[in-house]
Amino acid sequence: MSNLKRAAAVTLALAAIAGLGACGGSGDGKGYGPSTTSASGKESTAGAGGAGAASSEGGEAATPTIEIKNGEPVGGVRELEYSAGDQIQFTVDSDTADEIHVHGYDLMKDVPAGGSISFSFPAEIEGIFEVELEEQREQIAELRVNP
Repeated sequence: MSNLKRAAAVTLALAAIAGLGACGGSGDGKGYGPSTTSASGKESTAGAGGAGAASSEGGEAATPTIEIKNGEPVGGVRELEYSAGDQIQFTVDSDTADEIHVHGYDLMKDVPAGGSISFSFPAEIEGIFEVELEEQREQIAELRVNP
């Protein structure tokens, strides 16, 4: 097998594992990677032990939560920023039943009305990606993965 084919096989395997991992999660919002909010209001994460990490009470790191009311993100489209290699983690609390779709990573999860779901996957693809309520065609977040 050529190195290119081997690399492609490994990438597909990692993507499949990430997709399966994203299907789980307790949605309790505890124990996730550190995040900070910049002066522009952007959520960003630092690598493990990164400088400027914000923690919630008890020293646990906060996970960004996107709140959906009447099919729209409260406060507008959230900007989530990560570096390649980080663990992307966020929660969606929604009063509207819909499918949450992370474009580019092609991850999808159903959220029930009045429910909550959590995403957790490695930042392996660099770029800017839309996170949306699929049926509503409503963008709820912009995911940016920097090199």
